[in-house]
Amino acid sequence: MDFDKCYIEILQLVKQAGSIINEKIHQYKDILTKSCDIDLVTEWDQKVEKLLIDGILSKYPDHKFIGEESIAAGEKIELTNAPTWIIDPIDGTMNFVHGLPHTCISVALLINKTTEIGIVYNPILNQLFTARKGQGAFLNGAPIHVSNRKELNKSLLLVEIGTSRDPEKVEIILQNVKILIPRVHGLRSFGSAALDICMVALGGADAYFEFGIHAWDIAAGDLIVREAGGVSIDPAGGPFDVMSRRILCASSTELAQELSKIIIQFYPERD
Repeated sequence: MDFDKCYIEILQLVKQAGSIINEKIHQYKDILTKSCDIDLVTEWDQKVEKLLIDGILSKYPDHKFIGEESIAAGEKIELTNAPTWIIDPIDGTMNFVHGLPHTCISVALLINKTTEIGIVYNPILNQLFTARKGQGAFLNGAPIHVSNRKELNKSLLLVEIGTSRDPEKVEIILQNVKILIPRVHGLRSFGSAALDICMVALGGADAYFEFGIHAWDIAAGDLIVREAGGVSIDPAGGPFDVMSRRILCASSTELAQELSKIIIQFYPERD
């Protein structure tokens, strides 16, 4: 497979899809709900995903897909060794619905369950994060690197509430916030897992963790943060599994492991 050619092709598709988001973010949107009243989807999530999948299939008809909206429509989720595109057409749909500019497209290509290409594109703020395995991470073509922060008490952390209102999960989130507030420099929330990971890759934040996210939220960001010199692990300290619905990424192994030891864990059902 010609990865150079493939990368150029997917980048063109992502930018085309980004123009749709840029055009529609401040317009009225027909809104549907999925798992609950705040788990939202718009017609533009569906149209952007269709644009990306149709465009890829026209070039690579044998490739597989794991996409947020196709999975929500009832398709079975399975990651195999086959070339697989993991796509979130609009990560941060709640932000998109409200016109908040922290929203993005997230696309990753995995082959043999290894991520080869990762792209996260926020067209509203013109932030194009890209990475290819072994070639570094970039923002708008310029190399980026994590902060290398190792000390929790000097770290800016990103945390998210997410779309689930499961009482047990909400309680654990609140307990973790209470645990972390006196131990860190600060806590922030962007409302987009993909952008949270990219902020760690950029060095603007030092760590991020979340329970209950999906492969399409984090597959591209995982490659970007690792290519920027950071780490991705399971929040309990073990190896990262893109299908586990859990992630902790950080600017250093030391910070990741320290954080994993103090947070209360939550294990969502796998897809």
